[in-house]
Parts: sequence; structure tokens; C-alpha cells
Amino acid sequence: MKNKQTRREFGATALFAIAASVLPAPYVWAAEKKYDVGASDTEIKLGQTVPHSGPGSLYGVLGRVGEAYFQMLNEKGGINGRKVKFLTMDDAYSAPKCVEATRRLVEQEEVLALFGSLGTAPQTAVHKYLNSKGVPQLLLNTGASKWNDPKNFKWTMAGLPLYPTEARILAKHVVAAKPNAKVGILYQNDDFGRDFLGPFKKVLEEAGGTAKVIMEQTYDLTEPTIDSQLINLSKSGADVFYNISTGKASSQSIRKVAELGWKPLHLLSAGSTGRSILSAAGLENATGIVAIRYAKEVGVPRWVKDPDVMAFEELRKKYLPNVDPDNTIAFAGYGQVASMAEILRRCGDDLTRANVLKQASSLNGFHSPYMLDGVTYSYTPDNYTPMKTLYISTFNGKDWDISDKPVTE
Repeated sequence: MKNKQTRREFGATALFAIAASVLPAPYVWAAEKKYDVGASDTEIKLGQTVPHSGPGSLYGVLGRVGEAYFQMLNEKGGINGRKVKFLTMDDAYSAPKCVEATRRLVEQEEVLALFGSLGTAPQTAVHKYLNSKGVPQLLLNTGASKWNDPKNFKWTMAGLPLYPTEARILAKHVVAAKPNAKVGILYQNDDFGRDFLGPFKKVLEEAGGTAKVIMEQTYDLTEPTIDSQLINLSKSGADVFYNISTGKASSQSIRKVAELGWKPLHLLSAGSTGRSILSAAGLENATGIVAIRYAKEVGVPRWVKDPDVMAFEELRKKYLPNVDPDNTIAFAGYGQVASMAEILRRCGDDLTRANVLKQASSLNGFHSPYMLDGVTYSYTPDNYTPMKTLYISTFNGKDWDISDKPVTE
């Protein structure tokens, strides 16, 4: 064994050290590439589960937009020179099917990370599993408060405003707008509904005024109609209606309130403000509804010249011609897949799951193309609240009138 370097070896070592200290970062990365399963010099593999079939199938467009976006990026050279292979699987909004699809993505397909999966119940079913495996579960299409637990479940992060954040801001609006409010509440009888209910009631109680909840009604997802609940609320004397519903129930409730001639201050959860839901209810019936807004909207004159909306429209026309131009769910998916692409860009050549999580939890200040001006992600490693600043808005029958200033929780 040689104990001393030759003069030539010493010179080569010195030159390499000097080069490493002055070369730009990409050249340094080239010597420090790190990969976990699902990543290589040429490919990054991502997964997702959403309902491509069943009663929630309208959300399947999230997956189709993801496929289109990564196809577009891959045609331009990919991300940091790597092509993205994106696998969006159908879970039919069923917890057992979500477990099956997620296990396949992790154990057979060996994805680097999952992102943009949908639904509190399905994602709860794989929450502990993914954290035990150390697989990033990012930008979830659910705002359940349980996703903000970096101490115990550091691999899981929501992609929507947390339901308690939204509820507290709406409650503050009620206290300011109607200090003597009598509030009637309809909520989905599950964790989704209760996540809104508790924080909303607590703000009213802490305000110390006379605004109070006088009636609560619940519904189950399996119920064909919610007419009886709406009739009870309309007869209660409530002059504020907090409508914590989703999908078909939201459309039914908006339409029923109009049919009953009930004219409360109508608060609607942000996830139910999509144009497809309002159109099913009748846009004229939705006039006056108040909701939280944090995102732009496609298919309306207000945003038609917005650069981000125009970029989405270009993508839609080329890759998704069968998707309606006013599909707000598709545009939401566009914003999330663009955010996931940004996380991967920031990873550089360190494509380990730990670094993917590190970059995702450091997105504080990043503005997704889907978001309104003034709204950015607020993630930090110690607090996974996706957004803390939102806007109050009122539907005018055609579009949302957005408040001049955002409101911070």
C-alpha cells in the first residue's frame, strides 16, 4: 500500500478540489446524486389515487390534468433532465380500494412520492401506512385538520386550506356582519363536517356577543335528499345558514333554500363553490352566497386574460379537449401539479424521499398558478397549515365578488 501521493496524483486531487469550489451548483450536484426508489438519472415516478369512477368521478379530472401536465413537461425535457412517470389510480372514493391502490403504488410500482390524492376518509385509511413507510403524501385534496401534525405524521401534508382555518374566518365574518346572528347549520355527518363545525362555534362563543347557533342538522352521504333538514332550518328563525356540505348535497341545498323562499346570510364551504356545483343548483339560486376564496377561476371573463389561466387553457386545448373550459376542478389540479413540479425542481439531484419532504415543507411563500394574488403556501417544517390568508367573497349570480383585502386567520 502506498503511503504518499505521487506528484501527479497530488496535482489531480488539488485541481479537483479547486474545480469543486468554483463550479456552479449543477456541476457539484452531478457528483452528489442521491436517489431513493422511484428516481434515477432518467426518471421520477409519482403516484396518486382519486375517484375515476363512482359517485365522486367528477374529481377524476385531477388525474387527467396531472397526466397532461407531465406529458407537456416531458416533451420539453422533463424536470432537471428527468422524465416524470405519473400513475393516477382509481379508488372510487372507497377506503378499501384506496388502500389497495396505494399499496400497489408503493410496493409494486415503487413510486418516489404520492401527491394530490383526494378525500379525507380514503386518505385516512392509508395515513399510518404511508408514514410507517416514509413515503411523502403531499398536497392532499382535503383540508382536514389531522393533516397538520408534523410531529407525529411528518410525511403527510394537505393541499387545501384547512377546514378549521376556513371556518374561523367565516365565523369572524358573521360576528362582524351580523353581531346578533341566529345561525342554523347543516353539516355532513362525518369528520369532514365536524372539522368545520367545532372551530366555527368556538369563534362565536369567544366573541362574547349575542351571535349564536340555534339549530344543527346533519345528513349522511347515502341520503338521496336533504329536503327535510332544510325545511327544519328554514322554520327555526335562523338568519344565517352555514352550509357544510359537498357535491350533490350542496347543489340540492342551494336550490331548496331558494324554493323555500328562505333568505338567510348563506355561508358555503369553499370546496363546494365550483361552477359545476353552482350550475347544478342554478346560478340564480346561488346569488348572495358567501364563501372563502383563495383561487382564480376558469371560464369567467374576469380571468380570461390572466397569464396562468391562459397557460392552463393552452394545456387544456392541446391535451384535454374533452374537458370543459370552465372546469374549476381541472384548474385546481393544474395548480397542484405545478406545485409538485416546483417541489421536484427544488430537489435538484437529491431525489430522496427525505429531500422531497424537506422541499415540500419549505414551500412557504410559493404562489401556485391557481392562487389569487396575495395568497401563497404557508408550509413550514413545524406547521403544515397550507394557507393562512384567504379572501371573503360573495356570488353575484355570474361570478364571485372578492373582497379588496385578504383575511389572515
